[in-house]
Amino acid sequence: MPTNCAAAGCATTYNKHINISFHRFPLDPKRRKEWVRLVRRKNFVPGKHTFLCSKHFEASCFDLTGQTRRLKMDAVPTIFDFCTHIKSMKLKSRNLLKKNNICTSTGPPNLKSNISSQQVLLEHSYAFRNPMEAKKRIIKLEKEIASLRRKMKTCLQKERRATQRWIKATCLVKNLEANNLLPKGTLEHILPTALSSLPLEDFKILEQNQQDKTLPVL
Repeated sequence: MPTNCAAAGCATTYNKHINISFHRFPLDPKRRKEWVRLVRRKNFVPGKHTFLCSKHFEASCFDLTGQTRRLKMDAVPTIFDFCTHIKSMKLKSRNLLKKNNICTSTGPPNLKSNISSQQVLLEHSYAFRNPMEAKKRIIKLEKEIASLRRKMKTCLQKERRATQRWIKATCLVKNLEANNLLPKGTLEHILPTALSSLPLEDFKILEQNQQDKTLPVL
């Protein structure tokens, strides 16, 4: 005598006053395997006392010619409410997780600290897992910073030398123009208008400032 339905999430039980029939899993290996696949229960192996209720079969699956309702030879179960079963499993998992969290919160402080550290490492994948790894990374970054400082210092020195040469050339052209050794307006073709109109004394001051200027210590 069947007691309950083997389908996941189905709470139907045998009751002679309710017009619901129960049907064994077929003995034919091929059909039996198909029924198990459609039931979709993990690691499910039906026995000789395993049944499915008539709720999981379409009306066309039944042979109603006799006094009892029988399944046709090619009938397969196709009606399942898997959503209800999944929700039930999720609710059970959520309740189990809450229970575990309560046990964890009342556990030893060291255990809670270790769990917190593991959670941080999982949530922040960029975090270092040990001090040696962090130290190596710091040393590498310090070397990169030192290299960039050297490059910046070289660039500033090149800029300073180029500025000095530019000021000296400008002073030379202005001197040659003042002594009528070069035609007037020669400097206008070399410098922008705003700079070519500056007096010679201003360029000499710029040259002196460049000579007195020292690079900042990096």
